[in-house]
Amino acid sequence: MDSLKDTLRPHQLRAYDKMTTEKSGQIIVPTGGGKTFIMIADCDRILSQTPRKTQTIVIVAPRILLANQLSNEFESAIPNVQIAHVHSGETHHFSTTNHQELTHWSCTNPQYDKLIFTTYHSLHRVLDSMVNIDRIYFDEAHNGTSKVFFEQVKRVAKYQIPRYFFTATPRISRSKNSISAERGMNNAEIYGEKLEETAAKELIDSGTILYPKVIPFKTDRERTKLNAHEIDCDNLKDIITSLTDNNPKVLVSAPTTRILWNMLTQTDIRSWLYSQQYNIMHITSKHGAVINGKKVGREKFFQTLTDWGKDDTKKFVIFHYSILSEGINVPGLTHSVMLRNLPTIEMAQTIGRVIRIHEKDRVSMKEGKIPAGQYNLYHKSFGQIVVPMTGKYGERIAKRLQSIVSYIFIEGIPPRAYV
Repeated sequence: MDSLKDTLRPHQLRAYDKMTTEKSGQIIVPTGGGKTFIMIADCDRILSQTPRKTQTIVIVAPRILLANQLSNEFESAIPNVQIAHVHSGETHHFSTTNHQELTHWSCTNPQYDKLIFTTYHSLHRVLDSMVNIDRIYFDEAHNGTSKVFFEQVKRVAKYQIPRYFFTATPRISRSKNSISAERGMNNAEIYGEKLEETAAKELIDSGTILYPKVIPFKTDRERTKLNAHEIDCDNLKDIITSLTDNNPKVLVSAPTTRILWNMLTQTDIRSWLYSQQYNIMHITSKHGAVINGKKVGREKFFQTLTDWGKDDTKKFVIFHYSILSEGINVPGLTHSVMLRNLPTIEMAQTIGRVIRIHEKDRVSMKEGKIPAGQYNLYHKSFGQIVVPMTGKYGERIAKRLQSIVSYIFIEGIPPRAYV
């Protein structure tokens, strides 16, 4: 285990050490702070214990796309395990939504440790099976506080399964006497105590993440319900034209799936982007995943997104409504263009998509070539969030964004929302 433990940063090590002694708890770390690697290191420790006892560990994600990404990351770090997916999405691993099939799978090759990747939506299928769960990690754990998913989280606590809740954006209850009080992450009986709460400034100073920079983009265009897709198209063209980075990688958050689809099909945004040598990706629950006009499976979409994100010669624009706001690690993103207002947690998560350190900077810091915190020496000095300022609507988005940035990255207070 030591090889993985030795690579942990101080905040990750604090969480890891607490997880060796506590049977439940919360790990609150800003987006980009390496929550997944804390899970992987803890998982590897459990699977390396002696005397040996085969283990079954469950990893819960809010979306199928994230479940697949987590699966790839765990598999690359932890070999010789059997992997199953319990959700309705595509995967090359064993996959089922039938609890009896899952039970049968868990009994095959009993000499192997097993990892089960599922979603909050499908967690009940795992709990309904006869699988003996030794440990469970909840990624983006604030999702478990919703009315729809909380009962299954509560079942995990009732069964006294060792459980750990990872998030950058906890949801809590306002009052212990409210109807929703039980669901809030300040309910230690369900979620455990805070094992680690890392301030964003610690991660910035250590060269783990970047400061976000909010860039208001002023425009005089009048945006209405009828012309929203046309105005968003024109604003986006102007924003992309203004970018000075080499080979930008731009995430565009659309106001609705309908406006996104109308922009892609009823304006010239795609042909214009192609004329500027941009690759185009878009993904929604309704229309699926598309790369340069070709519909692809989600696994192919995610792999391409990862490959292009790491390739400094690639430039692309990726459109989505909400599916990429949370949890998904897209290497190399340079800009996020926010065409819509968002709740606090989603806004904080969206900021987190573009504040990850460039891989070359990470390597240079590790080799001692550049000191952590010397942003002017980085390939990527800060994460850029661009907001079109179209009347009061754009002003509200920009104002809220700047407020959240100050709250999290200057004052060092994790964003919180209420159940």
